[in-house]
Formats: sequence, C-alpha cells, structure tokens
Amino acid sequence: MFSGPPADPAAPTGPGLPAVAVPASTGDVPCAVEITGGACGPQAGRSWTAPLLLCAAGALALLVALLGPGLVARGTGELRIPGAGLTTVLRTVLFAALALHLGELLAPQLVRPVRGRPLTAVRSWAVYASLAGAAAAAGQIVRLAAVSDLGITETYGTREGGLLLLIANGLVLAAFCAASRRPALALAPLALVIGAEALRAHPEAYSPEFGAALTVVHLTAASLWTGGLLYVLRTMWLWRDSPVAARALLGRYARLAIWLYVALAATGTASTLRRLPLDVVFTSAYGRTLLVKLALMAVVSVLAVAARRRMLRDADPSVAHRLARREQVVLGLVVVVSAILTVVPDPHWISLRP
Repeated sequence: MFSGPPADPAAPTGPGLPAVAVPASTGDVPCAVEITGGACGPQAGRSWTAPLLLCAAGALALLVALLGPGLVARGTGELRIPGAGLTTVLRTVLFAALALHLGELLAPQLVRPVRGRPLTAVRSWAVYASLAGAAAAAGQIVRLAAVSDLGITETYGTREGGLLLLIANGLVLAAFCAASRRPALALAPLALVIGAEALRAHPEAYSPEFGAALTVVHLTAASLWTGGLLYVLRTMWLWRDSPVAARALLGRYARLAIWLYVALAATGTASTLRRLPLDVVFTSAYGRTLLVKLALMAVVSVLAVAARRRMLRDADPSVAHRLARREQVVLGLVVVVSAILTVVPDPHWISLRP
C-alpha cells in the first residue's frame, strides 16, 4: 500500500500506438495504458473500490440517522420527537464539522516533529467543514421554528434558538479563520461552539452546569480523536512512499489517542450515571442508543489496540494503516449514534412514571 514497484521501461506497446507509463510516485501499480484504451490490471478494479465503499458508508450513516431515533424508541411509550430523523442528520453534520476542523488544528502538531518526513501536506478541509456545520446549525434553527410555530426572529429569542445562532456564527467565524494566514485563530470560535452545544444539550433542571462541563470535555476529546485520526490517515496515504515517516506519525497519534480515550471513558461514564436511571437501560430510547454506542466503542477499542500492536511489530505500516481506516469507519458510526443520543427524550420521566 505504501510503496509500489518501479515502472517497467520495457512495457509493451500496441502496433503504432505509444504507451504511457503511470509514474511510480503515485503509488499505483504501473501498467502500460494505450491512448485508445483505459486502465489495465487489478488497479483498474481497485480504483472503484474506495468510492463505492465511501458511498455505501455514507448511505448507511444516513439511514441510521433518519431511522435510528424511531427504531430505538419503538415500544418504550416515550413521547415522539417531531423531525427526530432530520435533527439527527443535522447534528451529525455539526459533530463531523467540529471533528474535521479540530483534527486539522491538532494533527499538524504531530506531523512537524517527524524526522525525514516528506514536505508535502494534505489539502485542508477546515473551511468547507465549518461552513457545512454552520449550515447544519442554521437548519436546526429553521426546524425549531417550524416545530414551534414561531418566526425565525422569534426563534432566536428562545434558549435553544439563541444557542444555535451562536453555534452557526461561531462556525462561520472559524471558517474565516481557517481561510486566513493564521488558521490557529479558529480555536477561539470553535471553543465557543463547543460550549454553546454543551449548554444546548443540557436543558434539564438537575445540575445542568455539571452536565454541560462533562459534555465540553467529552465532545472535545471525541472531536480530536476522530478528526485527528482522519488527518493522520490522509497524511499517511500521502506519505505511502515514506513508510518510516508514516509509521512514526501513526505512533505519535496513538500515544495521544490513549489520553483522549481515557477522557472519553471518564466523562462518558459520569454522564451515564448522571443521566440514565438503571431501571430504564433497556426500556428507554436513551438507554438502548447508549448500549449501541458502547458496542461500537468496544469495536473501536479492539481495532485501535490491534493497529497499535501491528505498528509496534511491523516495520511496514500498511497493515496498521488498514486497521486504523476501519477504526475511522466505526468512529463515523459512533458520531451518528452520538447525534441520536442528543435527540431522544430524557429517560428520567419514564423512570419516575408510576
């Protein structure tokens, strides 16, 4: 995956037709391609694999977001949340935007100390991610106005509407910072966005400040883990002809990911004990969704440990890279399930029900 054989200068050509060899620097298996023909060899088939898998993963995530809230609430007797599927999709986009942007602010700090690294860098997605997140926040404002039968201006005056407006403006400002010569300035508006989202997620009467503080740490750690891993994987693919540097980069990320995992586990446990009564773990939409998230996190943990072991054992990081890619896919599903958790009803009312 990280290196390919050199181009064969003696590749055969058709009669009277020149051949074009694919440069070895692309990392693809070179083959002679006639001007009148297309790609040849197994690489032609593999070229469609990644886009197809990406489309399939996106379709699966969309289905989970749209149908998940209704499925986990089936048979619980809880109140139906209007537009729960659409809200889940919008919050998934928002969480993904935070992860992408924060990951791009974190991962370059891991890249710079790598010795012998190539000078090439991946293209930034921060501007597009933040603008998409701002659009998702604006979409939630429109949905809230429609559900509440309020005008847009009146919706801004509500607690949730005002916080969503703050989130949208913060992400627009973060996009401007990312497009400037000092992209690190985006940390301030992104911190504001995380704080506003944490407050929005905790309207309950019981210790909302403590819940919001836990969410700030949890959302920050989750965004750095998911977004940082994506940036590292993109960089490793770009450095596939420099396996030593790629392996060193993955190792630096793995050491940081341990601490992010600890923060996620601690805050996630505290949030669960605070918000989920034990008697409704299996009979509430929140409890069922949390069980799905825990199962996915167990898969993520196994893949992360396996990738770290292969990285320590093998000089070639290709196997560890493949395992980390699978970890990234499962983390994407975790983001969707986390969005569902913010949509389903608070489980306390069903626990206290006579």
